[in-house]
Amino acid sequence: MSPMIEERIFNDFMEFVRINKQPFDTLMAYYQCAIMEIETKFRVLDVEFSLQYDRNPIESIKSRIKSHESLIRKMRSRNIPLNLQAMEENITDIAGVRVICSFPEDIYTLAECLLRQDDITLIERKDYIQNPKESGYRSLHLIVEVPIFLQNQTRKMKVEVQLRTIAMDFWASLEHKLRYKKNIPDDMAHELAEELRMCAEQSASLDQRMEDIKFRIAQAGGEQESISRRKIPRLIK
Repeated sequence: MSPMIEERIFNDFMEFVRINKQPFDTLMAYYQCAIMEIETKFRVLDVEFSLQYDRNPIESIKSRIKSHESLIRKMRSRNIPLNLQAMEENITDIAGVRVICSFPEDIYTLAECLLRQDDITLIERKDYIQNPKESGYRSLHLIVEVPIFLQNQTRKMKVEVQLRTIAMDFWASLEHKLRYKKNIPDDMAHELAEELRMCAEQSASLDQRMEDIKFRIAQAGGEQESISRRKIPRLIK
């Protein structure tokens, strides 16, 4: 897409936002409320694990609302009509929560705990840990629907939840910079992408080794494990 066309589309979207400013801002506030609901659920689980197993499975929680630029780019690529209803119905990652975990085991444990809650509805699940992207990207993605309780109504909102380890998150951050960095020669970009793919393999191996060490320490100390390891998908086959 030429810069001129892209600029025109973006200007059209910003004009749409200006005309519909109040309902657009309200909808974005609803998404922010949904993020707070999901964040609270994970923070409660982290406290419970700390009390029961004397460790915290969550290293950090990040969240974001998709930018105007990303919204218009996705709507354009999918030929989604330029209105709020179509945007809400067709774009499932407007609200995003990223949970950074200590070990791969924690990713699946926390996902299972979240999905067992009776007010959470799973819309879509993509396991890029067991089935990494060609680039090497690894993460567990969940699209969930969560209710937010407003003054006079209950409204269900979609949130994308990404769960990954510290190593996966560090890798994804670097890969994102490469993907959106302009003016890199094609041959260099290809070389760096291949190097990153190899780093992803090494990071996954390190994650698995660290988890194995943690499990052996727990066994030696007679500690209770949070979940049977037989239920945890292996990163390295």
